[in-house]
Amino acid sequence: MKIIELEEVDSTNEYCKRCGYDGDLIVTAVRQSAGKGTKGRSFISRDGGLYVSVMRRYKKFPAEKAFKIMINGCVSVCKTLEYFQIPAVIRWANDVLVGGRKICGTLIENTFSGGYISRSIMGSGINVNNETPPELKDIAISMKEYAGKAFSVSEVRRIFLQNLENEYTIQDYKRYINWFNTKIILKTGGKTREVTALDITHDGRLLVDWCGNMLEISAAEVSIRL
Repeated sequence: MKIIELEEVDSTNEYCKRCGYDGDLIVTAVRQSAGKGTKGRSFISRDGGLYVSVMRRYKKFPAEKAFKIMINGCVSVCKTLEYFQIPAVIRWANDVLVGGRKICGTLIENTFSGGYISRSIMGSGINVNNETPPELKDIAISMKEYAGKAFSVSEVRRIFLQNLENEYTIQDYKRYINWFNTKIILKTGGKTREVTALDITHDGRLLVDWCGNMLEISAAEVSIRL
């Protein structure tokens, strides 16, 4: 797989889209000037973090199996953190937490052709040594802040890309979830509701109990607070 290393770019995902490369590609950057998060949010991408996008081309990848891409991304992040002795938890669907604070987000942008995914771009931003802005101290954390020491960003990248070469399952994904059978807050359309988280389906829907009713929730519909 071709690797492009950049000092600065607006967004590694956007670079993948416009570079014109027709094969599988990895793009890394020291910093991003316009990092992207889910639901149109911006993603602060300062020096010291790991910013990676992986673009893959597919021939017959069924659209209904799209969550497998999210599984591979999130589990690879968790296993990378574990390698450096940092315990991780997945907050459905695409965030990885350490000590209850966000250390990584994953943005997946798929291109569909008929009932298949023809191209997938998965962008991940891992807080390694980058400083957390004061206004985000309560909700974000870096590997350095958690462990009290700096890490080699290139070594973190090496382990992460190595983990991405593996295929993971929904069971691997759920191994990093410690909040099943607990109360969580669903937020959608400016409204919140307290539910009990039960499970995650094979296609990535969150199964919850709300006042005795069993609901399957799509990640595109809501966000959650643990």
